[in-house]
Amino acid sequence: MPHPTLLQSFHWYTPDGGTLWPELADRAAGLADLGITLAWLPPATKGAAGGYSVGYDIYDLFDLGEFAQKGSTATKYGDKQALLAAIAALREQQIGVLMDAVLNHKMGADEKEAVQVNRVNPENREEIAEDVVAAEAWTRFTFPARAGQYSQFIWDYHSFSGVDHIENPDENGIFKIVNDYTEEGWNDQVDDELGNFDYLMGANIDFRNNAVREELKYWGRWIREETGCAGFRLDAVKHIPAWFYKEWLAHLQEQSETPPFVVAEYWGFELDKLQTWIAQTEGQSMLFDAPLQNRFHNASRQGADYDLSQLFTDTLVAADPFHAVTLVANHDTQPLQALEAPVEPWFKPLAYALILLREQGVPCVFYPDLFGARYRDTGDDGKEYDIDMPVVAELETLLRARQSHAHGPQTDIFDAPDCIAFVRAGTAEHPGCVVVLSNGEQGEKTIPLGESHANSEWHDLLGHREDNVHCDAQGNGVFYCNGMSVSVWVR
Repeated sequence: MPHPTLLQSFHWYTPDGGTLWPELADRAAGLADLGITLAWLPPATKGAAGGYSVGYDIYDLFDLGEFAQKGSTATKYGDKQALLAAIAALREQQIGVLMDAVLNHKMGADEKEAVQVNRVNPENREEIAEDVVAAEAWTRFTFPARAGQYSQFIWDYHSFSGVDHIENPDENGIFKIVNDYTEEGWNDQVDDELGNFDYLMGANIDFRNNAVREELKYWGRWIREETGCAGFRLDAVKHIPAWFYKEWLAHLQEQSETPPFVVAEYWGFELDKLQTWIAQTEGQSMLFDAPLQNRFHNASRQGADYDLSQLFTDTLVAADPFHAVTLVANHDTQPLQALEAPVEPWFKPLAYALILLREQGVPCVFYPDLFGARYRDTGDDGKEYDIDMPVVAELETLLRARQSHAHGPQTDIFDAPDCIAFVRAGTAEHPGCVVVLSNGEQGEKTIPLGESHANSEWHDLLGHREDNVHCDAQGNGVFYCNGMSVSVWVR
């Protein structure tokens, strides 16, 4: 069985025009050859911006590019037929597909409704004004083009706890909707940033409404049956009550012949909050290791001033490796995006070696790092920027090395701030490797590998070092790496 390896198969600026689904179908065999076992797709459901939507402005969960809604039939990535063809091509190569579940909010409602709201302090959402304001809000979703196919559920203001825009009076802000479920304010078991981070954007789904919960459970069953997906990536879970996902995930486990692979996005750097969410959801989902990604970003910026020996301190993969999906970048951290925290190009090979060749965690590879990306967008300063994200030249070799050499028990040699190493001892069936990396001058480690490696010779799989390493009669060797570089030594 290949080691599980996840590909985020898109980025924020993936071209529109329906090219992604056919591209993934064409790439399926090549991805399998690299050892990719799971592909996380962008939201395949119709967004409020139709064929231009990245997908997180969710409109209709049941429109996979099939209905003429929001100005297009296809989504940005292609129509339903092309989606299903891509999934089939990936599955034929034993690559499971993760659907992106955007269940926090809805946008692009079909009709306005008369509502009563309370104004909310956006800097402290626990401060909810007592005055009730009569207004209109875009909270009724009827999906007229779909006309009840797959689901007849109508979303109205009883389904939502808040909005960011009202009319008559016309105001923008955060407004708590007055309905049967919101007397106690916002949901509990959400992040405590800004007092209570239940509200994020659009019409905020209220999971205290039982009919809403049942509809979302039905959607989870429906999309698994409709697409044959292997599982889900859960969007923005810090804004969704953990008790809902405990219930939703348990329901899907019960209804599935094979348990779904699930990874959730709780983007925050406080390890205790990530561990609390895992406990609240009874360990039914993995989480992206946001603290580790942040450490990679900082290490790449600080260079030799960063203490590499502390790289895994207070990370999820160190504390709970069985629930950690490790990553170097994603669509939110890429340049010009909301959580921009890019890893500098020199450090990316080091970071990928650390997530792909170690024992702990399931690694996630980012599309631009494997295939490259170029785009133009406006920064926060109002200026236009041309962004070039080149291919990480070592990444294909590291992916292959994950399958061929990342085997056996692991020994960490994190004994210096500027140079660290780890050893995979190998097994009876598969060889191991020695990985050395430095953020300053040339790195050097004397490593006792034992008598089974007596008089052995090693070369750098990445080709960064042209010299070979010779182990002595006791199996001791001196392993090097270049300055600000990584070497993967194999026999």
